[in-house]
Amino acid sequence: MRRAALVVNPISGRRRGEAIATVAAERLQDAGWTLDQVTGDDLPSVRSSLRAVLAGGVDTVVVVGGDGALHGILDLLVTSDATLGLLPAGTGNDLARALGLPYRDPEACLDLLLASPPRRIDLARVRCGEQERLVATVVASGFDSKVNERANAMRWPRGNMRYNIAILAELRAFAPIPFVLELTDAGGATSRVDTDAMLVAVGNGPSFGGGLRIAHGAVLDDGLLDVCLIRPVSRSLLVRTFPKLQRGTHVTMPEFERRLVRSVRLDAPDIVGYGDGERLGPLPLSVEIVPAALAVLAPASEG
Repeated sequence: MRRAALVVNPISGRRRGEAIATVAAERLQDAGWTLDQVTGDDLPSVRSSLRAVLAGGVDTVVVVGGDGALHGILDLLVTSDATLGLLPAGTGNDLARALGLPYRDPEACLDLLLASPPRRIDLARVRCGEQERLVATVVASGFDSKVNERANAMRWPRGNMRYNIAILAELRAFAPIPFVLELTDAGGATSRVDTDAMLVAVGNGPSFGGGLRIAHGAVLDDGLLDVCLIRPVSRSLLVRTFPKLQRGTHVTMPEFERRLVRSVRLDAPDIVGYGDGERLGPLPLSVEIVPAALAVLAPASEG
């Protein structure tokens, strides 16, 4: 029998979180699970409540929410060695996609959660300024993070239209960014790359932004990070690249480059990094792989 914390972000996925949590609580209790529920969208209070139930002996944390909701508590899961159960209810759900979960079907996700033994996945540890954070999916910097910065500063409109407007606004003034990358490969060899790029992403998983597969082919349990960059392209080609990101076909572009590493330090002027869709802070930042950091109830890796 599992004793679990059900962590619910009620406003996730256009306020679907509470409805999904209600069904989940009933199913889990019927299966013999003991539940402590933690509900809220205020991260400090959620973290405080979760710490308390973890100290009380909870061994599993079921998160009803998106990548951002999980991002805010990843460190608590790792330090307590609690097993994660994920019921995606966000707008992006990129970790759920990478885990092979049916992210559009909460009932099917519950079936898998109840049937799957734990598997362990890697996480990325990010150091940015004085802060240290864990990231499950992708650390992004460049054009995409500039769009995020602009969109987050806009009060109107709401939803995806705000990001569409931010993309158009950034395109008008966007120029390739001078990046400095310091890489440590799987064998421990170090190298430095000075290059102009439209964006640089560090993938633990393959996608960010709700299925944009910038690190297409990245594996959650291979002990490596995929450093992916798109070298300078015209603005029109950059726009045409976004549909390719959804399919992962951008990897055949001559401007695309991938390197598999254990760690990387990124630096570029006036660029802010994002991880799991959340703001990390201005570059420079460093990212290192933390192998097998998190146990999760999900189908076995196909690799």
